[in-house]
Amino acid sequence: MIGAIIGDMVGSPYEFDHNNIKTTDFPLFRERSRFTDDTVMTLAVAEGLMNVSDDELGVEAGIIASMRKYGRMYPDAGYGARFAHWIVSDYPEPYNSYGNGSAMRVSPVAWAWNNLEDVERFAAASARVTHNHPEGIKGAQATAGAIFLARKGSGKDEIKSYIRSRYSYNLDRTLDEIRPNYHHVESCQETAPEAITAFLESDGFEDALRKAVSIGGDSDTIAAITGSIAEGYWGIPDEIKRAAAPLLDEPLKSIIGRWYSWLDEA
Repeated sequence: MIGAIIGDMVGSPYEFDHNNIKTTDFPLFRERSRFTDDTVMTLAVAEGLMNVSDDELGVEAGIIASMRKYGRMYPDAGYGARFAHWIVSDYPEPYNSYGNGSAMRVSPVAWAWNNLEDVERFAAASARVTHNHPEGIKGAQATAGAIFLARKGSGKDEIKSYIRSRYSYNLDRTLDEIRPNYHHVESCQETAPEAITAFLESDGFEDALRKAVSIGGDSDTIAAITGSIAEGYWGIPDEIKRAAAPLLDEPLKSIIGRWYSWLDEA
């Protein structure tokens, strides 16, 4: 989960085509680095999971309540128009989105359960409260599945084979093939495979984030997805955690503290 947050911060200055930087040579943190909606909603999912029973309807209800709570607390975090409306709606219903928001916020699910079937089942539940299009659900499940396999010790070839066979994502293009013509797009099907590929080509947590940002496009979300998988595979260097910590405020830090206490007790 922290990997997603750090990826969001690292990618935030480079989001949108006019800010993209098609290289791995850039400051990991800079003055414009900040948390965005990716961080807020990732932590909202974490809080939602801590507050619910172990069933899909309970998970959905808990996540809805928490995402709407923190969406209203952080109204300027950078939400898409339909999600922003969902946050304040009197009747929050899913709106058939296949946007990458379902994948960028799903990482807590991959740490909350200890078998792949449950991770993928509850990843779908976390997505469909808003992103109930099949591609929106698929993006969340593929990301959560990759995180789970990474944290449980699977190798990259095994992760690649599983995601490619189960979710039919094209993971055979190299970043050098993707990068030249890639541009800002916010669909799961055009960001999750690229983010997973960035992880697969990397040789460490920091390198994964640099490669994710170098693709261009929706840089904060791609780096959040890549970072969430890289955390499961390598962990996060302490110096990067220390550099990121001052960018979070106390309410968000409080969720992180409660999350790790909850995982320890689970």
